[in-house]
Amino acid sequence: MRLEIWADVVCAWAYIGKRRLETVLLSWHGEPVEVIWRPFRIDPMAPAQALALADALQDPLVDAALQQCAPGLSPAENRVRVSEIAAAEGLGPRWGAAWRANSHDAHRLIALAYESGGAPLQNAVAEEVMKAHFLDALDISAHGTLALVAERAGFPEGAGLLAGTAGEDHVRELVLRGRAIGVTTSPTFVVAGEALAGAHAPEVVADFLGRNEGLAEPRIPAEVVRLREAEALLDLGDPLGCLTLLGPLLDEHGEDKNVRLLAARAYFHSAQLGRARAVLEPLCAEAPDDSYAQLLLGRVLERQGRGAEAAPHLRLAAAMTPTYGR
Repeated sequence: MRLEIWADVVCAWAYIGKRRLETVLLSWHGEPVEVIWRPFRIDPMAPAQALALADALQDPLVDAALQQCAPGLSPAENRVRVSEIAAAEGLGPRWGAAWRANSHDAHRLIALAYESGGAPLQNAVAEEVMKAHFLDALDISAHGTLALVAERAGFPEGAGLLAGTAGEDHVRELVLRGRAIGVTTSPTFVVAGEALAGAHAPEVVADFLGRNEGLAEPRIPAEVVRLREAEALLDLGDPLGCLTLLGPLLDEHGEDKNVRLLAARAYFHSAQLGRARAVLEPLCAEAPDDSYAQLLLGRVLERQGRGAEAAPHLRLAAAMTPTYGR
């Protein structure tokens, strides 16, 4: 069984959820479980240079965000509550982050560990990253800290990899793919497309694994999965993210009509009208009966101030699909 954990290593619930999963796996008698860590960002606006958390908490925007994490509790009350829960899971005795740290490079290290040594090494690195952040009060955005983490986890070459750009594009793409499949909470456990959001009690996690044991991963070509995820990002209002996921498809399958049309939609919604037009004009010439392509080209031309050129495309689209004329 392949279990993906979409989580941010600066999220206390990710560490608590890890411990609860480990409790389940100690007495698990089902099929073997391969745990794979995937990146999620709960604080994507964290600065590149870490801030002392005590200072960061003085920011009204940070305070408001923390209030949303635990309605009815002040951030200070919630920190006490979480520390008590962490202690009950054996995390301590000292508990609590000291830094508002950008987790991007930590996610790079975790992803690179999987590429280098598979799930066991990746899990060891994830453990050491969260230990450094929550128990040792270290700045996990600093490469010196991550070098120490990598050494402790048995991945000493990780520090050298981080010094370059290894894993950069991969992690950014994984974050987008997580959003595309509906991940909104850290942690979220995913097995064969089924998700469990949050750090639930061990019995809930065990029930989730039991219900999904034996489910096979959908046998869908990787290109189709990527196309669907790119479209999902566009539907979520992220045309630039859509184009990021589409990049490899445009390189390898640039003649595919579906790929081209989705790219045109993303260009249109990101105001890259020249690029949208460059895709749509040959597409409409090749498939003049594609009413949606005709509609989109007409709208692109309208936004470019080319009303006279837009009109024939809009009329043709409305004639083929009357709802487009409304």
